[in-house]
Amino acid sequence: MRIILFTGKGGTGKTTIAAATALQSARKGHKTLVMSTDPAHSLADALNVTLGPEPVEIEPNLFGQEFDVYYSMKKHWGNMRQLMLALFRFRGVKNVVAEELSVLPGMEEASAFLWIEQFYREGKYDTIIIDSAPTGETLTLLSLPQVAQSWLTKAIPGQKFAIKTMGAMVRKVTSIPLDKGYEELENLFEKLERVQEIFLRPEVTSIRIIANPERMVVQEAKRAYTYLQMYGYNVDAVIVNRILPESARKGWFSKYLEGQDKYLEEIHESFSPLPILKVGHLGEEVFGLKLLEKIGEQVYGSTDPTEVLHSESPFQVKEAKEFYEISIRLPFVEEEGFKLEKFGDELVLNIGNRRRNIFLPRFANFLKLESYHFEKPWLRVKLKKA
Repeated sequence: MRIILFTGKGGTGKTTIAAATALQSARKGHKTLVMSTDPAHSLADALNVTLGPEPVEIEPNLFGQEFDVYYSMKKHWGNMRQLMLALFRFRGVKNVVAEELSVLPGMEEASAFLWIEQFYREGKYDTIIIDSAPTGETLTLLSLPQVAQSWLTKAIPGQKFAIKTMGAMVRKVTSIPLDKGYEELENLFEKLERVQEIFLRPEVTSIRIIANPERMVVQEAKRAYTYLQMYGYNVDAVIVNRILPESARKGWFSKYLEGQDKYLEEIHESFSPLPILKVGHLGEEVFGLKLLEKIGEQVYGSTDPTEVLHSESPFQVKEAKEFYEISIRLPFVEEEGFKLEKFGDELVLNIGNRRRNIFLPRFANFLKLESYHFEKPWLRVKLKKA
């Protein structure tokens, strides 16, 4: 099975590219499911079909699904839901409000993991395409297993036996399924960890970043790339969407085209050696299979979209006792003539008359640039812990 996840700043066209990729995959003969993990679903609009919380067949080999967190809770963790509802009702919270409150933060992301775990285990599909929420929510999704396991360990340290024993007694007296809820929670975390192991296998899972040639979008794409590399996920391409044609250079869009040229060059420099795939603006709103087919042909040509397009990691982080060592691959850079400075969570690399901004994780705000040296093609940076 291949899993391809699309991420990027909101409004860049992730849903369109994900749907177009799924269509191309299906027409290459792969049984393909495209699913949306974004609470603000627009996948059904892009495909111009009606989708639901279970996979729906769109055409031969192509299926679509939009998550519903309440449906997923009932399907995947009924005991957990009943525990939450019982606790709220026990505290006097009305039924409708209790139902809403029973959806805890992170459950939308956890639902996505549980569906993916199910589909991977069943082997029903050759390809799963994930139309994810905007970048921040995607990073929450991908870091969820560590956060969840840490939360369980800290919240209930060493209480597993007591909860299961006492929980059965509590359930008989109050109807609150404490023991069953805990068992389901443990099972949930095990599944989350299994899916993360799948996501960390580059031969199975690829992440593709969607960007537009605009300043804020490019900056967020860089930061997302850094985070994804730090977590160990394989980013195998950047897809630049909605590029205006040269014919727009004369007229209202001339200034925009000047900026577009600059940001396209910056994208190539910043993300090299990743493949940079480009999608021209069609000049109309994209929805329905006919227009999605055009987009897919622009992105992939005759290439199979399920291929692993790249598997090298150009960003690495190692933690020592007093330092973090960050290694950044800089192709086509010579040892002479560059200078490195740190401002907050950003490294600014000056190479000749060019400047490259490298965004670091937020915690780097509190680290001091201790030293750096260049071992072609790797720049080794030491950041001292406070």
